[in-house]
Amino acid sequence: MKQISILGCGWLGFPLAKSLLKKGYSINGSTTTLEKIPVLEHAGIVPFSIQLSEDKIDGEIDSFLKNSEILIIDIPPKLRGDSSETSTGLSKTLVRKIQNLIPFIEKSLVKKVIFVSSTSVYTDENAKLTEESIPNPDTESGKQLVEAEQLLQSNAKFETAVIRFGGLIGSDRHPIKFLSGKTNIENPDAPINLIHQEDCIGIIEKILREAQTENFSWDETFNAVAPFHPTRKEYYTQKAIEFNLPLPHFNESKPSIGKLIQCEKVERVLGYSFKNIKL
Repeated sequence: MKQISILGCGWLGFPLAKSLLKKGYSINGSTTTLEKIPVLEHAGIVPFSIQLSEDKIDGEIDSFLKNSEILIIDIPPKLRGDSSETSTGLSKTLVRKIQNLIPFIEKSLVKKVIFVSSTSVYTDENAKLTEESIPNPDTESGKQLVEAEQLLQSNAKFETAVIRFGGLIGSDRHPIKFLSGKTNIENPDAPINLIHQEDCIGIIEKILREAQTENFSWDETFNAVAPFHPTRKEYYTQKAIEFNLPLPHFNESKPSIGKLIQCEKVERVLGYSFKNIKL
């Protein structure tokens, strides 16, 4: 039975852990919430309370990584409200967390890392963007994600696959619930770049399967969004109707700015077929 450590058993990490358990993996899972420890334990996950900060790691990080050859990092940037700030008012929290984590990875048995990143590493520039496109983030979180990706992928002690997920949706999470009834929403003609939780899990599991083959190159970066790109106005208007919610209203007085994320490597390299295309 192969053991995997999942750093961050939250909205994605927890259902991923449960899915991997069903496939025969042993899972060490971390949470920053003590109340979630018994929840993880009840699901069959070996639970750890791990708290990463800019200057230290609280919790049994060595035990969390022990005997795992694969580490999945799924922690949100959480940039606001931290002690050390940049000139933009946002701290370098994520980068420093990864910098603190790397020495523990290096001295563990971990040889493969999956880092959950985001398509926010690309700015909106009315272009089709592939994995070959150079990241040019215009947000602090996007900038830190790029730096964190580079820190991990440049390390010679382990190999890192990066997955840049688009907007995350699931049965309990959909952006129309936030946009419903709002007015003056910008970029009505920009394409959507979303992915369902089920496909997020499916792509990670496909990487784990493909990694067992001889031809798989672990140091890859994957864009991961559903190949379904109606305009924001078309999509969110239709979703409001389906959910029986007040319609969102868009500002069409100025040109829309957006991006179209292409994820051909997920389909070509991994051979993955999306389960939720229409979202």
